[in-house]
Amino acid sequence: MFHKNYNPMSKYIINKIQIFIFLFIFILPINAQENNTLNNKINDEILNIGKKVIEWRHDIHKNPELSNREFKTAKKIADHLISLGIDVQTEVAHTGVVGILKGKRTGKVVALRADMDALPVTERNNLPYKSNVISKYNNRNTGVMHACGHDTHVAILMGVAEILSNNNDFSGTVKFIFQPAEEGAPEGETGGALQMIKEGVLKNPDVDAIFGLHISSGLHVGKINYRPKGIMAASQRFVIDVVGKQSHGSSPWLGIDPILVSSQIISGIQTIVSRNSELTKQAAVISIGSIHSGIRFNIIPESLQMIGTIRTLDIEMKELIRRRMNEIVTGIASAYGAKASITITDGASITYNDPDLTKMMLPTLESIALKENVILSDAVTGAEDFSYFQDEIPGLYYFLGGTPLSVPEDEAPSHHTPDFFVSDKSMLLGVKTMTGLALDYLKINQL
Repeated sequence: MFHKNYNPMSKYIINKIQIFIFLFIFILPINAQENNTLNNKINDEILNIGKKVIEWRHDIHKNPELSNREFKTAKKIADHLISLGIDVQTEVAHTGVVGILKGKRTGKVVALRADMDALPVTERNNLPYKSNVISKYNNRNTGVMHACGHDTHVAILMGVAEILSNNNDFSGTVKFIFQPAEEGAPEGETGGALQMIKEGVLKNPDVDAIFGLHISSGLHVGKINYRPKGIMAASQRFVIDVVGKQSHGSSPWLGIDPILVSSQIISGIQTIVSRNSELTKQAAVISIGSIHSGIRFNIIPESLQMIGTIRTLDIEMKELIRRRMNEIVTGIASAYGAKASITITDGASITYNDPDLTKMMLPTLESIALKENVILSDAVTGAEDFSYFQDEIPGLYYFLGGTPLSVPEDEAPSHHTPDFFVSDKSMLLGVKTMTGLALDYLKINQL
């Protein structure tokens, strides 16, 4: 029964208003978001090349190569890019490969980076594509394994190159950077991101922004971790040489024991983190990884050498630790009548995600992976030489989940270990996000 004041036209107008409100609040934002992400055609193409991407990954995993020795990997990449009609440069920073893909209109230049090298680790997994490669590292025979997931990075970027080469109706240029020696060049050699930059990888054409990802064995498939500003630490290597006075082990008072002195130095430098560093601001780590001294049980040796690493996420804290390391090492040695010197060598810089670029591209990641799967994470004290690119231009670096859903994240084998494993199911999201970031960046920043 209608109310006596019922007016059919009024109901019609109210319904129209309700529909408009629904469209404005719910549908229009979705459409606007879709305009900034992958279309159905590209999504279908990515699904169709999924098997190929996995096959590339398996082949690269089965045939890993150490830093600056990525010859077969580089050839595989170059042959693929050439087959796509992409301009290719090879032997950049020894074994690096760079591809340049121009869109149909002029515009900005965006770079996408993947690292290629494996590690001197003997694989313990029982995979059908397990590595059985043996090589020499530091003059020692060792197994070689993609124990950090660089095989997935390469396969993902090869897939992105294929998708974008088939969909180049964009304004601008995409530069594909396949980088050797992220894990560090062999002793006495140069390499990695820094060497690529020195050889002009960010020039001709000049790159405006760069994106990179890292597979994570401690993050479930389908998830992405990101963080504006510092997401990974700066890395420094230090060598401490302690010189005492040799004596018979039965008469320590006749000598100056460098082993005892070194134990005091180790305790002393840990107080830099616990007592000098403002840890509510950022984390810091000082670790000793190697100590060498002595040759016989009853001889107090004359000298000792220890080697370690410093990890920092703040530039001021980095300088504080460097200063205090020098003061404490020489001061403690002097107090015991010994002499000590310390050499600190910079490794990677802080992997610093440009805040404006991160804010600009976050909707792309959230649209592709779904907002609930894109997680603001804590910083990581590991280091990445992608940071060198970010020292030059704005960059965004994020973590891609690789842990199978059946494995608790905190039980997944760590990177750089013989049991490291990441799922093939992670890679399509990698292809989608890298493709989406490139296309959206060029679209948002059209000249």
